[in-house]
Amino acid sequence: MSTTYISTGWDRRLASARRVVSFLERHWETFLERRIREQLRADLSGLSDRELMDIGTSRGEIDYVASNRGSDPRGVR
Repeated sequence: MSTTYISTGWDRRLASARRVVSFLERHWETFLERRIREQLRADLSGLSDRELMDIGTSRGEIDYVASNRGSDPRGVR
């Protein structure tokens, strides 16, 4: 076996391992984001209509607010 073959074999294994780690990281981040959305949805659903009105949203907007946390459903920013 030559040194070139050995180093190339390691490079392939490391590249493959990096892809697997990258895949797992992306899916873990997606999983955590989904849990945050579900928790926010549950918290908002637990509020009364009056409390929701106080924060400027309605019961019908809960799914939108939970899914689009970076935007304001009222269009104000």
